[in-house]
Amino acid sequence: MTKRTPAKYKIDRRMGENIWGRPKSPVNRREYGPGQHGQRRKGKMSDFGLQLRAKQKLKGYYGDLTEKQFRRIFAEAERVKGDTGENLIALLERRLDAVVYRAKFVPTVFAARQFVNHGHIQVNGSRVNIPSYRVNEGDLIAIRDRSKQLAVVLEAVALPERDVPDYIEADHSKMTAKFLRAPGLQDVPYPVQMEPNLVIEYYAQN
Repeated sequence: MTKRTPAKYKIDRRMGENIWGRPKSPVNRREYGPGQHGQRRKGKMSDFGLQLRAKQKLKGYYGDLTEKQFRRIFAEAERVKGDTGENLIALLERRLDAVVYRAKFVPTVFAARQFVNHGHIQVNGSRVNIPSYRVNEGDLIAIRDRSKQLAVVLEAVALPERDVPDYIEADHSKMTAKFLRAPGLQDVPYPVQMEPNLVIEYYAQN
């Protein structure tokens, strides 16, 4: 479904963590970074390095968003009332491709972006092919009838390594999902620790 598999594994290696919790991640075998000097990159990281890494990890997790996309989302999180870090996570989780991934309609967030792009998803009965489309509370996301039996969908539903979080109500018999509420950081089932507070520090200084 996606041509981004090498890129996805490269992100894991660069971060030194299995950020999607996938069984086939190369980090499960080699914890050092990619490239001929990967094994020598284990020095103590500066505060800036930690902040940059936290930003790259969060960007990478959601399909390796561009800096422009990510910065726009961050700017909006700052404008909204409340904790900026929590707002940032909530806005990222409201992306249509993130909801499609969380509902286990596809195996990866990269596949979710392509799945939406190819017109397989409807929101409240209307086809939406924009991965960054923002889902609202109560929206019903559904796979189009002619796409429900695609192999990528059936394989994803059967994946044992992740569950649908409680802020999404998924019905895999009908291939629908209802977005119940915007989650907080503690609600999101990240396989690794995400640190939006360090992302805030990064943008405060840059």
